[in-house]
Amino acid sequence: MAYLGNPKHTIAVLQKYNFSFQKKFGQNFLIDPHVLDKIISAAQIQKDDFVLEIGPGIGTMTQYLCEHAREVAAVEIDKNLIPILEETLKEYHNVEVIHQDILKMDLAALVKEKNEGKPIKVVANLPYYITTPIIMGLFESNVPIEKITVMVQKEVADRMQSGPGGKEYGALSLAVQYYAEPKIAANVPPNCFMPRPSVGSAVICLKRHKQPPVAVDDEKLLFSVIRASFQQRRKTLANGLNHAPDISLSKEQIQECIEAVGVPVNIRGEALTLTQFAELSNRIHRMAGA
Repeated sequence: MAYLGNPKHTIAVLQKYNFSFQKKFGQNFLIDPHVLDKIISAAQIQKDDFVLEIGPGIGTMTQYLCEHAREVAAVEIDKNLIPILEETLKEYHNVEVIHQDILKMDLAALVKEKNEGKPIKVVANLPYYITTPIIMGLFESNVPIEKITVMVQKEVADRMQSGPGGKEYGALSLAVQYYAEPKIAANVPPNCFMPRPSVGSAVICLKRHKQPPVAVDDEKLLFSVIRASFQQRRKTLANGLNHAPDISLSKEQIQECIEAVGVPVNIRGEALTLTQFAELSNRIHRMAGA
C-alpha cells in the first residue's frame, strides 16, 4: 500500500498521470504524515462515523480517513483528479468519490442517504479564496454537522477564533462563533505541502453549537448588522449601520439602539461582542417593526 503522506509516493503518482497543478483550484497537497495524524486526531474520527471530505486532491488524507471512519464521501471539483483518486483509493471499499462543486451539491440528500440524517463530520484542505463561502455554506445549509476540521491559511484560522478588539476580529469571527466553537489544533508550515504555498496554514476545528449561543429575532438582520459594522473599520458603528441597505432606521434611531445596549454611541464595531451584536440587532428589529 503506497501511502501518499510519503512525498516520494506523491511525486510518483503526479508523474505517472502527468498531473499539473491548477492555480484556479488553489491546489496544495499535504506531504507530511505527522500533520495527517494531527488532523485525524483533531477531527476525532471514530469507526462508526460518516465523513464528508471536501477537496481530496490525490487522496492523501482520504486514505487516512478510510482507515478510521465507517464511510467517506470525497467531493472533488477537478476532473483531472478523478482517475488518480480511483487508483490511489482502489484498496478501500468504504469511499465514494464524487466529481462535483461542493457549493452546488444537495448535501442534505447525501447525509440522509449515507448517514440516516444524523450529524456528520467534515474534513477539508481548503484553498484560501473559497474558504469562507464553503464554511458559511455548510453552516447555513442546515445540514446536520457535528464538527468541521479544516486546513486553512493561518491568518484565516486566527480570524475565526479572534475576540473583540483585535485586528483579526471581524465579520468572519462573529459568523463562525455564532455557529460553532473554533479551536486551532495545529499550525502547519509551508514545507508540509507540494507545491509549497507562500504562507503558513493551520488546522482549525469548528465544533457546531447545538443551539446558537445568543438568541436573535432575525438571523439575517444580525448578519447584516455585523457586515455593515465592519465594512469600513475606521467608521463608528453608528455610521456603518446608517449606510447599511437592510437597515431602515434614521441615524438618531440607530444611535438610540446603540445606547440602549449600554455602549458609547461613538463605539466602533470591532469593540462589540457577539452578545452585544445580538442585542443590538434585536433592538433594531423591534424599533423597525414598531
